[in-house]
Amino acid sequence: MLNEVCALTSDVPAMTSSKPYILRALHEWIEDNGQTPLILVNTRYPGVDIPAGIDSNGKVVLNISQTATEGLHMDHNGVAFSARFAGKSAPVFVPVGAVLAIYSRDSGQGMMFEEEDTPPPDTPTEKPRKGKPALRVVK
Repeated sequence: MLNEVCALTSDVPAMTSSKPYILRALHEWIEDNGQTPLILVNTRYPGVDIPAGIDSNGKVVLNISQTATEGLHMDHNGVAFSARFAGKSAPVFVPVGAVLAIYSRDSGQGMMFEEEDTPPPDTPTEKPRKGKPALRVVK
C-alpha cells in the first residue's frame, strides 16, 4: 500500500511555498482584530530594498498595517509598499524569503519562520512593476 502511495505522489508536481499565503492570512487576521501587524526582516537577504540605515545587525521590524503603508501588496514574490521613514516617503520591497516573522505589535501573537539563506532557484526576486496599470485590447 505504501509503495502505491509513493508511486502516486511521485507524479504530483511539487507545491509552491505556503509562506506567502500564511503571511497574507496572518496579516488579515491581525488587522481584522484591530491590531498592528509587524514583520521581522532579514535585511541581508538578496533583493531586500529598504531605506539605508533603518536596520540593526541585519534585521529590521516593519509596520505593515494599512494605516502605516501606502499601496501595500503581498504576493508570492514578496511584500511591497511605500512608507514614511524619518519624514520621507520611500518604497520598500521584502522578498518572502527575507520575512523571519509576522506578529501583532499589540498581543505578540503571530508566527516565526525558519531563516532562509538564499532564494530558491525558481523564485524570482524582481520587484513588482511600478507605475500606472496598462490595459490592452485582446482579440
